[in-house]
Amino acid sequence: MKDKIIRNKVRMQVRRNLKDFVLISLGILAAGLGLKGFLIPNKFIDGGVTGISLLLTGITELPVSIFIVALNIPFIIIGYYQVSKIFAFKTILAISGLAVSLLFIPYPIITNDKLLISVFGGFSLGTGIGLAIRGGCVIDGTEILALYLSKKFSITVGDVILLINILIFSSAAMLLGIEAAFYSILTYLAASRTVDFIIEGIEEYIGVTIISDQSEKIQRAIIHNIGRGVTIYSGKKGFGKRGEVERDLDIIFTVVTRLEISKLNNVIELVDDKAFVVQHRINDTRGGMIKKRPLH
Repeated sequence: MKDKIIRNKVRMQVRRNLKDFVLISLGILAAGLGLKGFLIPNKFIDGGVTGISLLLTGITELPVSIFIVALNIPFIIIGYYQVSKIFAFKTILAISGLAVSLLFIPYPIITNDKLLISVFGGFSLGTGIGLAIRGGCVIDGTEILALYLSKKFSITVGDVILLINILIFSSAAMLLGIEAAFYSILTYLAASRTVDFIIEGIEEYIGVTIISDQSEKIQRAIIHNIGRGVTIYSGKKGFGKRGEVERDLDIIFTVVTRLEISKLNNVIELVDDKAFVVQHRINDTRGGMIKKRPLH
């Protein structure tokens, strides 16, 4: 029995590593296409470490691969201590793979139209970054730096990334011109939205907590009318405006897609229009009655 459990764990680990390898490989190829097929030939940049690398390439004419590897080394070291050894190892392989692909894969120059370069170059690069994150690593160290600084100072990860990119695009405006900087900002926006799409998937999940005196009826309605599972917490109702005394009640928690929120709210209102409902976004789910996200 013990040997069977060990074999199952080994098989699961092999499948997980194989999936990560495929995702990272696809991410490298997609990012390489975005860089060499769109951005580099037209002197456009992106945000983060990749943007700095592209900016330095535009100034010095040296291969972007050199800067991508050199500039990411400090962030890999930070990732080693702040995240995990496995994460750092995968990131080394991913960044090295991206550098090699840029040197040796003959990506075609797709277009010279500036708007198409910004949109589809950002889309391709964002796809590569998102797939790499799905595989358990990064090919741009900005997020690692942002995470590190957010722990050291009273600022959020998003604020750090925003400040870094303001400096990058301000430098691009001075060195490459205002027009190139504006197109580069559009590239960054396209890439960042694509990363969100790849990581979160097509369907955005919403966690919903429902507090109601009609919790049993709402629970049945969610299961039968929407087809979602529910989790019931035991809680106590406190004092409110109407002077209720403290008493026990069931608290419902369920997870639905963004497209099902309207239907869920209608179901709740039909049963109890005074129910207290709290909603929040969920980045990922696993198991239960929730459909799997793509690439999981």
